[in-house]
Amino acid sequence: MSLRRRCCIALGLLCFWAVLCTIQAQEASQGPHLFTNDTRTKDASQLTRTGARKTAVVSAVERVKAAVVNIHSERAAGSGPADAFAPPIPRKPMNGMGTGIIVDPRGYIVTNQHVVDDVTALRIRLGDGTSANAVVVARHPELDLAIIKIDTSAPLPVMPVGTASDLMVGETVIAVGNAYGYEHTVSVGVVSAIKRDVSLNDTMAYKSLIQTDASINPGNSGGPLVNINGELVGVNVAIRAGAQGIGFAIPVDHMIKSVADMLKARRRSTTYDGLATRDVLQPSSDGLVRKVTVDRVDASSPAQTAGLQSGDVILQVGDVKIASSIDVERGLLDRKPGDSVAFVIRRGDKEQNLKLALASGDRQVRPASASDIVWQRLGIQLSPVAGDSVKSINNQLNGGLEVTAINANAPAARAGIKKGDVLVGLHTWETVNVDNVNYVLNHPDLATFNPVPFFIVRGGQIRKGQLSVP
Repeated sequence: MSLRRRCCIALGLLCFWAVLCTIQAQEASQGPHLFTNDTRTKDASQLTRTGARKTAVVSAVERVKAAVVNIHSERAAGSGPADAFAPPIPRKPMNGMGTGIIVDPRGYIVTNQHVVDDVTALRIRLGDGTSANAVVVARHPELDLAIIKIDTSAPLPVMPVGTASDLMVGETVIAVGNAYGYEHTVSVGVVSAIKRDVSLNDTMAYKSLIQTDASINPGNSGGPLVNINGELVGVNVAIRAGAQGIGFAIPVDHMIKSVADMLKARRRSTTYDGLATRDVLQPSSDGLVRKVTVDRVDASSPAQTAGLQSGDVILQVGDVKIASSIDVERGLLDRKPGDSVAFVIRRGDKEQNLKLALASGDRQVRPASASDIVWQRLGIQLSPVAGDSVKSINNQLNGGLEVTAINANAPAARAGIKKGDVLVGLHTWETVNVDNVNYVLNHPDLATFNPVPFFIVRGGQIRKGQLSVP
């Protein structure tokens, strides 16, 4: 090949290379080629779309879903005998479902009483997919609330608590629950009405409920109704059969008082503090803010010795930050007599640190006498029995009171109570000493649960009845 021909070929290749570079430069300036996978542009676009889709509802659900549990139950089918003292009738097992709300990291869960009524087994499925067996530890049948507990090896997330006192009709609310067995189902709606009185049948009636059109189905019972901030405002309880978009929830403020009372009753047999608290809702720029104050301090009690006074704002009990009276009970739960519990309070505009040494819950256990208020109002004398004598019947029982004498013309006898019965509970409170009975008889809300449900041990079985307290 001549030198001239080789030079022409080289010049041609150089020109073609220049053309290629020009084309690539133009394509780079004009954006991605039709067949180019520009992941950077796609990722940026995807981030923009995801950010726009993450609404307040999504954020609220993310905040609460880990504190919602799915409940699967087994119970005996059919109804019980009309006579509470008749022998039990054998029944076939059937499955049920419901939802629960975690209120304490140690595994305490709130649900509806009707979800756990007459169950023989409870299985809980947590938000992370793990399962555990549960036991019922307290009940409040009149409000249709109950507390169940699971054993857990690690602290569980707790539901953030708000208030229903400032709910607005038309406000967005979210229901989360085990609808028809579809776990962690989310539905969204609005508050349709507040303070609804609802009678579902002859035996089930509710007062001052929240009405919502957020879809609530069988299995949602006991689950949370939350606001757009991801705060609990109600406990889903019922639907109107045959209707669409008519569901009801118990206001969280009613739930808080009930659960605090049930937790206090659970520890009353073991520890005593002499402290009565009250939930207060304080207006702020962000709406109503919840706080807990000391309502009353018993004379010569551990609370008085610690220096607590009526009106103090409780900020912390042990390692529990206080947002409601439930938190106060959480801070004292599972403590033993003699334990010293740290309190942080605010008195006026100053914070103080106090130490409260818990006393024994059975400090005043004694047989009842004719002069006791129990004899005067109920017509029975009571004597404490050891916990071992009733634990064989139900291992959740901590003791009871044997009826040692009875007035045949008094309310207890008219209710069917007999000498030799062991009284183990009144309403939602266990009765391991006479002070427990007096507490119920002098309760400020007695009128709301009178006739008082009572539970006795007779013939190796727990029987239930109703006692009209004069």
